[in-house]
Amino acid sequence: MSWFQKKIVPPVETEVEYQAAEHTVLESKPKQEACFTHLSQAMDSGEKGSVLKIYIENFKRLNQMFGYEYCESLLDQIFTYLRELTGKEVHHYIGVEYIIVLDKYTQGQAMDLAEEIAERFDHVWKVSGTDCLCSVQMGICSYPGHAVSPDQMLKCLDLAVIKAEEGGPNQAVVFDSNLQKQLQRRQAIALYLKTALEKGEVEVRYRPTLNLDTGKFSRAELYMRIFIKGLGLVGAGEFLPVAEDSGQIRAVEYYALEKAAQCIKELMEMKCEFESIALPISPVLFLQEDLLDQVKCMLDTYGIPKGKLALELKEGVLTMSSLNINIILQQLQEMGVEMILNEFGSGHSGVSSILEFPVDTLKLERLFVWQLETNPRSRSVIEGLVRMARELDITVIAEGVETENQVKILTEAGCNYQQGFYYSPTLEKDMLLKTLGISVADCSEILAREKKRMNR
Repeated sequence: MSWFQKKIVPPVETEVEYQAAEHTVLESKPKQEACFTHLSQAMDSGEKGSVLKIYIENFKRLNQMFGYEYCESLLDQIFTYLRELTGKEVHHYIGVEYIIVLDKYTQGQAMDLAEEIAERFDHVWKVSGTDCLCSVQMGICSYPGHAVSPDQMLKCLDLAVIKAEEGGPNQAVVFDSNLQKQLQRRQAIALYLKTALEKGEVEVRYRPTLNLDTGKFSRAELYMRIFIKGLGLVGAGEFLPVAEDSGQIRAVEYYALEKAAQCIKELMEMKCEFESIALPISPVLFLQEDLLDQVKCMLDTYGIPKGKLALELKEGVLTMSSLNINIILQQLQEMGVEMILNEFGSGHSGVSSILEFPVDTLKLERLFVWQLETNPRSRSVIEGLVRMARELDITVIAEGVETENQVKILTEAGCNYQQGFYYSPTLEKDMLLKTLGISVADCSEILAREKKRMNR
């Protein structure tokens, strides 16, 4: 979960929810200013101390299960607990984030406190006679030290919280020199992105997908990477979250959208037989009012017929606001855009998502594919997911295919669309134009050469 995703206010579904969200935004500003002022005073005092950030996970789901009033009472109870435990001012910073300035606390003392808080969250909270279990992630940063301003302090805390999430529920991480390097790397990427698009320094490549029924590559997925001096090659998996955090995701994604549209046009002019070109899109784009207009503009400008452009979204998008997302997906589908649900089976939204949302194609969570090598039970999971999708007339793609054993099991399970280095590395557009619509055998020399070049 990125820093920006925690800050966005999701679309709301009813007038009551809208008013509540509007009230939250208006109410949070003075709270943020008070927290910022407190941080400034503490960091300028010349005294040593630590700052603790606490983020409550899965709160939207709790809201859906127990209701607004229950969750407000829960937050009040948590707030009171933190204040009484620490004896400090607790800043309800925004949403479900709390920040506590622990003046004169050493890093070790702050960690001891965080461990005590984590232990409390291992047990239920009781509200109006009903038990509730929720989890937290915590970040700690000492001062003076890594951060020289409140802004930097907040970024350090955000990164520590994100790192804590990797360890599971109720974890705490101290911002240290390793995280400092990560923060500096993120800052370098964000700075580079500001001019990379203008200078054409974002490299666009494509991952071909094989259709086992025809033996030909019939689809492809757009992939981006950038080369930054001092950092080397940085893939989209790393720089897109940075673009989200720095507010540059809209420019990056719409740049990629046009590149995908241009590629489709060239393929059509060549009279290439292909199904679609897919573009993975950020959840943040669904908060942009012009998303539908931008897609329609590309379809019209490049004369793209229905079914040729695909947008690939992660399961997590579907949890933002079901009604709003459903409407957007339906409108995109009506435009003739194929909707692909990525990371299917990862558990963010549950299997029910394919019943509730207009989805044409599923991409299996690559973890299932990788586990085919080590966990025999993953075969049963894949077989069940493929069978279910087929009964619903939904296409299934397996990504991350790298071994003959994976190919064998996936094929026997009925997964006839497969993507991965076993078949092809990512390709530049010129190479893709020579590969799409062609059988594996007929383009084997091209693929062997590209694999060799990628392994250098």
